[in-house]
Amino acid sequence: MSAENTVPATPWYARETDDVLRILKATPGGLTSEEAQKRLEHYGANELPKQPAPTIVALFWRQFRSPLIFILVGAAVLSLAAGEHIDAFFIAVVLILNAVIGCIQEWRAERNARALQQLLTIQAIVLRDGEVQELPADTVVPGDIIILEAGNRVPADVRLLSSYNVGIDESLLTGESTAVAKNAELMIGEDTPLAERTTMAFAGSVVIRGRAKGIIVETGSATIVGQLARSIAESDGGMPPLMYRLKRFSQIVGIVIVGVATFTGIVGILWRGYGIEEMVLSSVALMVAAIPEGLPIALTVALAIAASRMGKRGVIVRRLAAVEGLGSCTLIATDKTGTLTCNELTVREILTADGASLQATGEGFKPEGKILSQGTPIAPNSHPLLQRLLRAGVLCNEGDLHQRETEWVWHGDPTDIALLSLGLKGGWNPQASWELHPQVHAIPFESERRYAASYHTMKDEGTFGFVKGAPEQVLAMCTGSDDEKQHWKAQSIALAENGYRIIALAERVYAQAPDPNALPLEPEELTFLGFVGMIDPLRSGVQEAIRNCASAGIRVCMVTGDHPATALAIARDLGLATNVKEVITGTDIEQMPVEELQHLLKTVRVFARVTPAQKLDIVKAAQAAGEFVAVTGDGVNDAPALRCANIGVAMGQRGTDVAREASELVLSDDNFSSIVAGVEEGRIAYDNVRKVIYLLISTGAAELALLTVSILAGLPLPLLPLQMLWLNLVTEGIQDVALAFEPGEGDALKKPPRRPREHIFNQLMIERVIAAALVMSAIALGTFSWLLTHGWGEAEARNAILLLMVLFELIHIGNARSEKKSAFLLSPLRNPLLMLGTLIAFLLHLGSLYIPFMQSILQTQPVSLEVWGWLLLLAFSVLAVMEIHKLFWRMRYGTNHNGTVQIGTAP
Repeated sequence: MSAENTVPATPWYARETDDVLRILKATPGGLTSEEAQKRLEHYGANELPKQPAPTIVALFWRQFRSPLIFILVGAAVLSLAAGEHIDAFFIAVVLILNAVIGCIQEWRAERNARALQQLLTIQAIVLRDGEVQELPADTVVPGDIIILEAGNRVPADVRLLSSYNVGIDESLLTGESTAVAKNAELMIGEDTPLAERTTMAFAGSVVIRGRAKGIIVETGSATIVGQLARSIAESDGGMPPLMYRLKRFSQIVGIVIVGVATFTGIVGILWRGYGIEEMVLSSVALMVAAIPEGLPIALTVALAIAASRMGKRGVIVRRLAAVEGLGSCTLIATDKTGTLTCNELTVREILTADGASLQATGEGFKPEGKILSQGTPIAPNSHPLLQRLLRAGVLCNEGDLHQRETEWVWHGDPTDIALLSLGLKGGWNPQASWELHPQVHAIPFESERRYAASYHTMKDEGTFGFVKGAPEQVLAMCTGSDDEKQHWKAQSIALAENGYRIIALAERVYAQAPDPNALPLEPEELTFLGFVGMIDPLRSGVQEAIRNCASAGIRVCMVTGDHPATALAIARDLGLATNVKEVITGTDIEQMPVEELQHLLKTVRVFARVTPAQKLDIVKAAQAAGEFVAVTGDGVNDAPALRCANIGVAMGQRGTDVAREASELVLSDDNFSSIVAGVEEGRIAYDNVRKVIYLLISTGAAELALLTVSILAGLPLPLLPLQMLWLNLVTEGIQDVALAFEPGEGDALKKPPRRPREHIFNQLMIERVIAAALVMSAIALGTFSWLLTHGWGEAEARNAILLLMVLFELIHIGNARSEKKSAFLLSPLRNPLLMLGTLIAFLLHLGSLYIPFMQSILQTQPVSLEVWGWLLLLAFSVLAVMEIHKLFWRMRYGTNHNGTVQIGTAP
């Protein structure tokens, strides 16, 4: 809860410390335990807003929200009303089985991906009752005096009262990869951006260096982190593309079913003179024929399979409907720090004072890499000035980087760790160096000084002073002419314009160990050693991943809170931008109409110095412009946009709990490259969904046409409702589930993304469904009529038509394996489960012809070998017709056309 009801308009960070103490009725000595307890009861525990994990029951009922499920429920109700209890029972079994499969998958995903909210589950050092106490962070309250030291995670929003050399990592809030220097005594304005509020320490951030004392001003949901978490809980997420398409598909199916059943019933009663009871039974039969009862199970299985495949490639799926979302997305808006980059500063450029320009390889803090000169590795000891620079970087250092068993571990300011990593690449072991050259004095880094100094005794060489800091500050302490210093300043500016963070290094040798008390206020008469240029490097494989996204027709935009120069440098490496005019800042967005932002999103691909609210604005503008947006990120600052996006993708290892909670997908390996794998698997999943839908709808349409024409022609029902359930749920149901295991055809990343408002039923799907349905229904109707006119009884003719439809399904499954490739080009061994499923479906129906209890239920009977032969020959007609259609399609459009010419316009 917040103390904000006691605060005037001026924010905490812009107030004098005495004013803050007065408003919160606190003293520098801290609160009493009694007062703290009262405030805890008033403000509440210092906890983030929590969303309880969904129960098994809630996950089970969630599976019934699909529009397709609503249609099946309606069919079951109509079956009960018509007295067809067996039909209703079969449909109920389908509903329950579908819910169980979906529930199990989502429960597993929740168990694997749901993160515990740990940002505030830490200990805090506070002053209570006049003494220092270590208390659980959830018990601190506004007005508590807190002590912060290097390594501490800040438990609440804190107004600093005093500070010494404080640097805080706020990357989870701002996206900045470097520690932010804090100063309790500065006065800053009310309009100061979050990343520049140097008088504050925010909940969830980490103290990298120094120590400070402060007063807690906000706790729980009133902190910056809490406000973001609260906005996530209160906001609605974007609808995944598949859910949108299935919703429209279900609406169309429902309208068609109701329309055909109503029309047939009216015609049957008024024209053919059927009784109302008889037409109710016929309408139920039509409903059962038209509704794809096996579709919900097949879709759930298809998505579950894709989720499993994605999990093996580093993508955890938290919502099944989001599986194919990446494949549908047209725009990926990604954070920079920790997503595209390692969030670990790395030295890339080295300029030594003798004019040598060197490069360092490797990524992140791990000292794995080499030092190069003109692209060729060099022995560091072959370059004396480089050795002196490396030595200065290792000894003038407060960080720690060492190997623990097989893993590298580090602690301290990222700049210090980057210098240690560089030293190790050049052969300087930090621990051995410190032992060999003990420190006698140090001047720690402070933002006001802009440098740090360290003094060490060197055996047989006297005492050395090493200095590192901002280029202009260090150069001012060095010997040399003004022209030389201007030259090096220009060099540092050039590096900075390329996005590098520049550190200058210098040294001085003292004949005798200097008296620390007699040292000048600032080091002087230093010898300039050179510059190092640091940058947060790209993750391995990210450039190729972005190129793959481009080839797949997906645009990638970088949205970061970092400085424009840094963002541009990364964007250049990624191929997203080439000059500063292609970078839009958060300030630009604030002054920009929504329509202009929507227009810019078509061309601009880099957004810098962006606040969380502006990230959300960018996502909303892209969606309003017709994009399906995937947002990737790892920080709390990414969470609102993750929640709003059509597909939110969080980092699993480095990502914050709030970010993971807001996402549908989680990258378990934090590798942006896994997104490309997710895109591929998502598209394969959607292709398989289309294959399953085609198989079920084409056969269902054939059954619907067969029954409708038979009723209108005055013929008996060629199939009974239970026989059609047998077709839809058993013989075909086994095959469509096996079809969901179909592997990709190898072209998933060569096609453009589907249009955001594309129907499932595009031109290709419509043509294929109509062709297959006409062939199967016409041949079945003709056969049924011929059998009746040649003396077959109704039951005997129905038995033959049921067998014919089963054979149609067994052969038609080959047509469904690819929309454009010939069935003869697809090896059955690509999907052994489909072979097995087809065999099982055949054996099941074979059993129904000979097993007495199944004969009584389905009204089946054995047929002669001659009938088997004729029916099998007729069934192969659907294969011939669909092969001809595929050939004509390839001749018209080629193999890469995705068939998105549509009938009508989607809203």
